[in-house]
Amino acid sequence: MKTFFGSIFIKKEKLQEAGLKNPIKLEYYKIINEDEFINKSNAKYGIKIIKTEYLEKNIKVEDKTIKYLSNNEQKVNDILAILKENEVTPICVQDIICDLSKNSLFL
Repeated sequence: MKTFFGSIFIKKEKLQEAGLKNPIKLEYYKIINEDEFINKSNAKYGIKIIKTEYLEKNIKVEDKTIKYLSNNEQKVNDILAILKENEVTPICVQDIICDLSKNSLFL
């Protein structure tokens, strides 16, 4: 099961710096392992990021799911807030999670 956490459009200035002209929307979701959802004390939480790029005549969508991130829901919420604030895309989320884990953010 996934629940919506938040979304953001990447700032126009950042797109221009990267040489991009098309708007990009990022959506962030909290994933709850459905197998363990019945017993919330044993639930495993993850995240999903969806990137939607609005091209002139097309829409390009990519996503990344990290299914098992932590059993602490608040820590996953904190991670999602960091990802959203920093406009993290699906392609680099795995590296960011690795960096966060080195800093003991969700251990």
